[in-house]
Amino acid sequence: MMQPNNDSANDGDARVVDVGEAGGYGTTRRDMLDVANDLVGTGVSMDIDIPMIAVLGVQSSGKSSLLESMCGVPFPRATNTCTRCPTECRLRRSFDPWRCVVSLRLLTDKDGQAIPVQPVTFGESIFNPADVAERIRRAQRAILNPSREPSTFLNGGTEITPELTFSKNCVSLEISGPDVIDLSLVDLPGIIASAGATTTPADIELVKGLVTEYAMNESCILLVTVSCETDFENQGAYQLVRTFDPDGKRTIGVLTKPDRAEPGTEERWATLLKNEIRELRLDNGWFSVKQPGHIELSEGITRMEARQAERRFFASTNPWASLPLKFQHRLGTLNLAECCGDVLSALIAQRLPEIHKKIQEMLRTTESQLSDLPNEPSKDPVGEVYNIISKFCTALNRYVEGTPGADGLLQAIRPQQQEFKDEIRRTAPDFRPYDKLDMLSISLTNADFLSNEEKPYMPADDDSAIYIDEVMDLALQAITRELPDNIPFVVTETFIREVVARWEAPAMQLFDHVEEILNAKIADFVRDECKQYPQLQVSVSTVVSEHIAERSRATRERLAWLLALEERPRTLNDHYFRDYRDKFLAWYRGHRTQYNNTPLLQKLKKHNPSSGSSGFDENVRIIMAAFAALDIHDIQPIDLAKVLPSDPYETAISIMASVRAYFQVAYKRFADNVPNAIDHELVLGLNRGQALDAVLRQELGVSGADGYKLCAEKYLKEDRSVAALREELRNKRDRLYKARKELMRLRK
Repeated sequence: MMQPNNDSANDGDARVVDVGEAGGYGTTRRDMLDVANDLVGTGVSMDIDIPMIAVLGVQSSGKSSLLESMCGVPFPRATNTCTRCPTECRLRRSFDPWRCVVSLRLLTDKDGQAIPVQPVTFGESIFNPADVAERIRRAQRAILNPSREPSTFLNGGTEITPELTFSKNCVSLEISGPDVIDLSLVDLPGIIASAGATTTPADIELVKGLVTEYAMNESCILLVTVSCETDFENQGAYQLVRTFDPDGKRTIGVLTKPDRAEPGTEERWATLLKNEIRELRLDNGWFSVKQPGHIELSEGITRMEARQAERRFFASTNPWASLPLKFQHRLGTLNLAECCGDVLSALIAQRLPEIHKKIQEMLRTTESQLSDLPNEPSKDPVGEVYNIISKFCTALNRYVEGTPGADGLLQAIRPQQQEFKDEIRRTAPDFRPYDKLDMLSISLTNADFLSNEEKPYMPADDDSAIYIDEVMDLALQAITRELPDNIPFVVTETFIREVVARWEAPAMQLFDHVEEILNAKIADFVRDECKQYPQLQVSVSTVVSEHIAERSRATRERLAWLLALEERPRTLNDHYFRDYRDKFLAWYRGHRTQYNNTPLLQKLKKHNPSSGSSGFDENVRIIMAAFAALDIHDIQPIDLAKVLPSDPYETAISIMASVRAYFQVAYKRFADNVPNAIDHELVLGLNRGQALDAVLRQELGVSGADGYKLCAEKYLKEDRSVAALREELRNKRDRLYKARKELMRLRK
């Protein structure tokens, strides 16, 4: 922190002219104060804490009068708004004519919520110090009416009742001229002891919080005013400051109104000025100043006259006049200003390397944030919209064609396609090759010649089971004028239609799933390509949604056509159908053992006429020889099974086998056709032949007569928050570059 001299413990003399080396920067007091003011001039104080001095005190402690004397300009009088918001004063000695620029530094909005720092110039430059007070008065009025435009109060608005009693927003004065001292000061609202007619408990907390924000800043020197006309213990400003600067390293104490001290208390105030009270000792010591009273001010006392009156008071009034010589330089506004300049320059010298480092870090961060923002709207709006449409359609094409990775379209659809196939497979008719009444006495054993996929699906319950006697009843009911043993095809067709009727729900469920994935992903594409332009995003989203809806209607029509196509049984795959039918005939017959002696059939198939190793083979050979003796030839051992009694349900078995065989052919066809139709009509159909590209160009009107106007004034109208952020970051970058340039200039 600031380094006091060796005598500071005794007299608090911290005046420093040569501030020592500071990381290669110039080291004179003027250099330090100049660089601080130059940095403030770049506006970088909005981003980095530049060392400054804050004037703190309780209300009516004389701090505003002190600030007025140090700044050399009159502050508003006869008003209770002069201490209702911070007043920053940036003072700089210059060879140019005297000049004051008044501005507002807005930190909060009308609701008191924090906003990015906004500097607002308040009127033209002022070249006459006498005009400053009225400008400050109007600037404070603007601060206390945040819902109105500041310009309202430049030349009027005095009749408007203030909306706020206090505010964190600042009035900023930049004063330069030949007789101006180099300092940075801020006058804070006086700490309020208790609520009154014009203040509330909320005001007390707001002011306390505002003072705390400054006091806790390590780059802020605390200039605390203590009025000699009030007991020290009743002035809360010093106690608050001590909380944040317990060792008194960055605090300068100022005793004001020494002419109003209670008789008998003067010596105690003098003891405090000499820094001899241990618990109140400050590294930078205490000062005392005397400012003009109300009568003197009303009589128009000049700044020079006020300084002369101050010198006469301290030279002629005890105990001040009798102080040792080494404490005389702690009396008067000019001596205080000199000390403030020394202490401030020392702090600046100490902080410069850190400030330079922080500027470098903030520059890198700001550049990175700017690079993360979308590019500015193109100077060729029509070309830019065409480019966005093209990029969107290209991304969509890649997605629908299939991309590797877990988030690919095909990867997302595939599980649902498999579920669709399984659902269709589960609609297989559950034919049972036995009477419903006999089902408890018959055990079904799947034949080895049927694969798992071909075996009839049998759910845990029997609600959907179709028993052989039920099939036979339907077959007999369907007979009209047919010849014996001719069963109408309508029975087989009826079973097939019932199965096909159950295919619509799984098909539409698959369609809905694919449509949902497409809508979500395309919404992401639109957002990614158009995120910089909200209006274009809305318009593109609307056109794309309508196009998807159109393709969805076409896809539903195609699915309805496929379902209708399956209602009438037909196939040209005769070989597959017959093969499946033979398998199911054998399977169903194999479970009717009373009419189909399967063990006998198996033995007859395995019979070897030349072996003769068993009695069975010998008996078969005898029977076959008997047929030959009767001149009956071309009889095979397997034909002997035909002498078994015929199955009265053979007709039902034939129907069941035909339906199941056709189901095996049809469901595989349908399980392929539905996903293919959805893929062809909806997924790949979205931009087939650049259809979506053409629709977007036409519906957005890009190529029409008003295309340029639409693109420039509507579609590419950038989101205000993005544009504002880019502008804010650019301004910040400019401030930081200027600040770095000033620091580099100082190094030379």
